[in-house]
Amino acid sequence: MSIGTGIVLFVIGAILTFALNVDVAWADLDLIGYILMGAGVVVFLVGIVMMARRRRTDVVTRTDAAPDGSYETRRSTRAPGPDDGMV
Repeated sequence: MSIGTGIVLFVIGAILTFALNVDVAWADLDLIGYILMGAGVVVFLVGIVMMARRRRTDVVTRTDAAPDGSYETRRSTRAPGPDDGMV
């Protein structure tokens, strides 16, 4: 969702900066457009980072002692799913 929000902010900022030629006495629409474009880039990058963090896998290594004195090592790898609270 944050990736889409970043794109929307960037597009609205670009429209305010480059497409509108309206003079408003109480606001500088070009500056507001540049601020929205910067915020859109930041939100987009944060969304990419959060998506990359969400795709990590968990590796669990367990070493168990067998009755004959030997050791057995088990590794399990799993990707986080929708039931892990990450949506």
